[in-house]
Amino acid sequence: MAQPLTSQRDVETVGSKGVIKRSEYVRIITGALYSLDYNMTADLLQEESRIPLDSPELKLLKKQVLDGNWEESVKTLCTISLLDKATRSLASLLILEQKFLKFLRMDNNVLDALNVLRKEIVPLGINLNRVHELAAWIISPSGYRNTEQDAKRSNSDILKKLLKLLPPSLAIPPTRLESIVEEVLDLQRGACLFHNVFDRDLSLYLDHQCGRGRLPSSIKQILQVHTDEVWFLQFSHNGKYLASSSKDKSAIIWQVMNGGKVSWKHTLIGHQKAVLTVSWSPDDSQLLTCGEDEVIRRWDANLGQCLHVYEKTAVGFISCAWSPDGRVILAGMTNKSFSLWNVNGAELYCWGENTLRLSETTITHAGDMIAGIFRGNTIVFLDWEDKRCRKLIREEEVITSFSLSKDNKFLLVNLSNQEIHLWNLEGYPRIVARYKGHTRSRFIIRSCFGGCEEAFIASGSEDSQVYVWHRRSGKLIQALDGHSGAVNCVSWNPVNIYMLASASDDGAIRIWGPDPRMDQYGLGFESSRWR
Repeated sequence: MAQPLTSQRDVETVGSKGVIKRSEYVRIITGALYSLDYNMTADLLQEESRIPLDSPELKLLKKQVLDGNWEESVKTLCTISLLDKATRSLASLLILEQKFLKFLRMDNNVLDALNVLRKEIVPLGINLNRVHELAAWIISPSGYRNTEQDAKRSNSDILKKLLKLLPPSLAIPPTRLESIVEEVLDLQRGACLFHNVFDRDLSLYLDHQCGRGRLPSSIKQILQVHTDEVWFLQFSHNGKYLASSSKDKSAIIWQVMNGGKVSWKHTLIGHQKAVLTVSWSPDDSQLLTCGEDEVIRRWDANLGQCLHVYEKTAVGFISCAWSPDGRVILAGMTNKSFSLWNVNGAELYCWGENTLRLSETTITHAGDMIAGIFRGNTIVFLDWEDKRCRKLIREEEVITSFSLSKDNKFLLVNLSNQEIHLWNLEGYPRIVARYKGHTRSRFIIRSCFGGCEEAFIASGSEDSQVYVWHRRSGKLIQALDGHSGAVNCVSWNPVNIYMLASASDDGAIRIWGPDPRMDQYGLGFESSRWR
């Protein structure tokens, strides 16, 4: 009778698919128990299963290394048959270095150290640079006369390095089980189209999958205080406030209460024309408002009082932004130039309209670059210090607006052809995703990053809807109906990942939150989770 192939022989497995070898499974669990300091339980598991974590040779090698018995360690290493020549040489070098240093630390043993170097280390024929370093130490050995306690601590470190050199089938990494579980969670999270939960909410008890109920999809509030079109809105960095600006020449500061309710706090009056944009200071204590073709005002966000007015003769402003330290203000102007001001109103630097003609501008979150739209279809990144161009991206269509991710690694670009492009700015800039479905023909429509780890892209649209895409795949996952006019701007709360705000020509701001009816897993969104 023909003998079966080795791969066809029966191997004891666990699990319904027969792919997990029982011996490997038990050894990995044993290693995890030891890493958690459940030593007695690990010992008992080995005894009951009769599957040892380590071979007798490896167990002996570990003890010898911890005891500093370097000569015997090398001998034991040679008895382990699973090692190839290269691994054996690297492991031997690591152990022999310690033998060499042991002699070097002792008085009148320089000759013994030299013999180890010549007769045991050099013949290995590897890492000649390291061999030369060891030879140099013979001339000045005083730096290696450490205490016995230091030597024991060093032995433990050497053992960790040694085990990393050995094949995992021989020396299982102590955190192998954690690595497997984390990889499974990462895969499940990456495959979850609606993933919008923090890592602390993930569980091992069930395969992870979010439903639509994890996304803001239901109207929680309609804020109707503005008397004309609302053009812009932005949550504060701490997520506790929302600022909006309108064609009605005002800006409003709203407070996000516990439980997620948004309430009016201040109406900021003073602009003579429509207010284009707002910008929160890094500490959220102040707010900038930019009037259309007029001045920039700085407000105390708590009191609602104007602290300063920034203006230039014969030129108006179209954009404003803070430096990350809150000491400098960037102002984009109607003549396509832009300038830097300190908070007290002194102009620090100005680019004339004949040098760079930029429209919308901002400062990167890291504070190292200024970004702005140049000649309609290009975004340039200027160095903060020398003001030279460090990076640029060029689109074929006109750019209407843009926004940066929190980590400054990605740029979201809204285009006149009804597309939104996601650019990866690391290395050579490149488009990594495109988002379609919204409409834009006449107005500036703004989009934003949002959700857990900014996993989603949200945008306004001239068809009165709010669109949300899965950032990585580019798939449109929902279109939110509720406004009766063009949706000009959206903002996702950076702290409460379940809260989204939208601003519209209908004069209203809508606050969106999870719809409990769509929470197919029954996890619920009571007020504590909503906020």
